[in-house]
Amino acid sequence: MTTTEQVMWGDSRLHWQEVVKVAKSGAHLQLSEAAWQRIDAAREIVRLIVAEGQIAYGINTGLGALCNITLAEDQLSQLSRNTLMSHACGVGPKLNEVQARAIICAAIANYSHGKSGISPVVVQGLLALLNHGITPLIPAQGSVGYLTHMAHVGLALIGIGNVSYRGETVTAAQALASAGLSPCPLGAKDGLSLVNGTPCMTGLACLALGEASRLLDWADVTGAMSFEALRGQIAAFDAEILALKESENVQVVGERLRQLLTGSEIIARAKGVRTQDALSLRSIPQIHGACRDQFDHAVRQIETELNAATDNPLVLGTTANWRVVSQANPHGQSVAMAADVLAIALAEIGSVAERRLDRLINPLVSGLPAFLVAQPGVNSGMMIAQYVAASLCGENRQLAQPAVLDNYVTSGLQEDHLSMGTNAALKLLKLAENTYQILAIEYLLAAQALDFLGVDNAGEGTTCAWAMLREQVAVWQEDRWLAPEIEKAAEVIKTRCLFSWRRCAGPASHC
Repeated sequence: MTTTEQVMWGDSRLHWQEVVKVAKSGAHLQLSEAAWQRIDAAREIVRLIVAEGQIAYGINTGLGALCNITLAEDQLSQLSRNTLMSHACGVGPKLNEVQARAIICAAIANYSHGKSGISPVVVQGLLALLNHGITPLIPAQGSVGYLTHMAHVGLALIGIGNVSYRGETVTAAQALASAGLSPCPLGAKDGLSLVNGTPCMTGLACLALGEASRLLDWADVTGAMSFEALRGQIAAFDAEILALKESENVQVVGERLRQLLTGSEIIARAKGVRTQDALSLRSIPQIHGACRDQFDHAVRQIETELNAATDNPLVLGTTANWRVVSQANPHGQSVAMAADVLAIALAEIGSVAERRLDRLINPLVSGLPAFLVAQPGVNSGMMIAQYVAASLCGENRQLAQPAVLDNYVTSGLQEDHLSMGTNAALKLLKLAENTYQILAIEYLLAAQALDFLGVDNAGEGTTCAWAMLREQVAVWQEDRWLAPEIEKAAEVIKTRCLFSWRRCAGPASHC
């Protein structure tokens, strides 16, 4: 994260790719003048309420089940500080830097609407954390939808807790001082605005969309390689046939497969050797296409949340005619359900890939040497790699169970239906990592199979994919340490892409 590129938000609709870009690249984020005007206007309403002694939930009352307790003006700063202290009770391993930055990005997007009433100085503090590379160490576990993760971010703003800074773990106070920053002062509602809303699940879900997008692209590539190595019947991918199913994504996958296999002598020679292939081969467009449909749905849901004001209460109107409305925009049901559906889709991508790679190592159906090694017996070849893929598929089935259906009661019956959206996003990210490994194993096995068949006879796109892998992993002659090879294959999938079927691939940033 060394880029100094400037990114401006606040004048148009945000897309998930923009969150991923800032979170991963370290691009400097700024808000537009219009966004700052909206933030200032809402803050003026909060100042008016406090000055006139009006009663408004979250501004000068207790929180949650304590909403009927009215507080004096001199207690409001302490309330904000105490809110962060009491809510920062997450447990478990820490989120990585990219995940923490994505959450902060989504929070800034939320505040940019000017409906929270948060102090501009707090939003400036969040931007400073991003732009100075000060990343709060946020425990991953403990959220039923929101609250805990952003509370840990808020503590960093006021100089409490630990952060990652310049490659080291230091105290927040040290990092702020080193960057020439001061702890952020808090006023009325600031603490509640920091912990409220859905930025945690939304930021994490944006990252998951990035992983899913890459996995869906590479599943077409590794699927095409396996199809070719197993001498599939390409008539199943006929454009006229696929057009009879009214799904744009089914047709997109079919077109990609045909392009990847263009010029394949292996496929041409196999024409008519069987009437039909196993479903894991002939239904690649239908399965991958359906998963892409779920991805598109998840994008709509997650981007709707990214562009929403999700604080509670929301501050509306002007100083002359204002409303502070307690409502349920922080309920992240749509993001939770989108993450759960996308988890099912990615689990299916991994599941069908495992079925294909299993066929590659089985000589009864592949027509290739057992376990894809020239001297089976003394060599085990790719036998146990399939075990690993099966294990990961089993774990994915567990992770694909809907989080949104798990519900508990919190805050003294006040919050009695919870989205579990952060859990949904976190398990989706873990499931995506498992799917990378499954596709990496298929990639290794399919490339090995094409070596046996003569890669000079392979399709244009599959040859290109094979060449990318062979830059990192040599052909298998006899048993060698397999784990590092799987890791290398996964790294190719994570960082490279076939941006043109007519020429070999470049870095992912060029896609």
